[in-house]
Amino acid sequence: MNRSGQYISQISGYKAFIPSPLPPNPPIKMDESMNQLLSEANIALGRLDTMGYLLPNVDYIIAMYVRKEALLSSQIEGTQASLDDIFEYESQVPIKNTLDVEEVVNYIKALNHGLKRIEEFPMSVRLIKEIHNILLSQTRGMDKTPGEFKRSQNWIGPPGCTLKHASFVPPPPAETLDAMSELELYLHKTHKLPILITCALIHYQFETIHPFLDGNGRIGRLLITFYLCWKKVMQKPLLYLSYYFKLHRQEYYDRLNLVREKGDYEQWINFFLKGIIWASESALETIKQVLALADIHKKKLIKEKISSPIAIGLLDYLFTKPHVSTHDIAEHFQMTFQTAQTLINHFVELEILREITGKKRGRRYSYWQYLEYLSEGTNL
Repeated sequence: MNRSGQYISQISGYKAFIPSPLPPNPPIKMDESMNQLLSEANIALGRLDTMGYLLPNVDYIIAMYVRKEALLSSQIEGTQASLDDIFEYESQVPIKNTLDVEEVVNYIKALNHGLKRIEEFPMSVRLIKEIHNILLSQTRGMDKTPGEFKRSQNWIGPPGCTLKHASFVPPPPAETLDAMSELELYLHKTHKLPILITCALIHYQFETIHPFLDGNGRIGRLLITFYLCWKKVMQKPLLYLSYYFKLHRQEYYDRLNLVREKGDYEQWINFFLKGIIWASESALETIKQVLALADIHKKKLIKEKISSPIAIGLLDYLFTKPHVSTHDIAEHFQMTFQTAQTLINHFVELEILREITGKKRGRRYSYWQYLEYLSEGTNL
């Protein structure tokens, strides 16, 4: 047994890992390297949070980031979908990979539900189950008891591997409720450790318990955002780590396993803090690019004398709905189809919009530069 837990032989002949309750004993050793990373992470996260206060239209940025996080987190689990697929689905345009996209859409619903709930309801096992229920409902995981802890043993390993050849076997069902109850207690304790380090430990512990038959990775990544918002470390939900975990997927798994095998929490915390720094700086850069793009396009409209209130309104609308049709514009701005088409044609001539269907009828247009900034890392 090490400080993180131990493998216990089960009646069926396999060994399952039973994690020790948090916090680790002996306590986390915060050396100079970890303190430096913690300082940089706090600064980077503080800059991002400040930007959230300064943004004039922060809600549309958050909505876009929620979609991106949902897509990246789902892609880590093998979902085959793109941002374009999501926007087409939201516009009720027929797509081929409906099942994949619906998994991403459920993630968006789960994330938005959780963010709203923690404003009035504490982080808890009950909330985690609520979110899991939304995540798996009416998708390919709906037969994996949505909203309920596992009733049979699960395991982690390559596709098609058996329990015997698994790379990691989490606690059996009989141990899961106690382990999650201990984690819930830890969520509510007053911690001596800094919040970002506590958050790293919570994510590790949840992924190690692996309480559900499906969706554990996605729920574990959601918990990072929920915990930081619940603790008011972030006023606006602008930080998401799925892109960082996707870029370093094998290292992510290896470092989680190193805690289980060696009890080395410190190396995992350092990796997690590097992720906070990278994700904060990446989000900040993307937000700056989006703000600059809006400014460039507004100036372009003014220069070309197409700066009517409706034209500026359309530009703002594209940040919330970057895939549009003439019908969408006509309906949203309550104008005739012909007037909407004329306005779209101006935007196409100025290369603000691009036609993406190649059709003569039912054409759709993309706010392509905005999507290029947003879709970094999401291409299949």
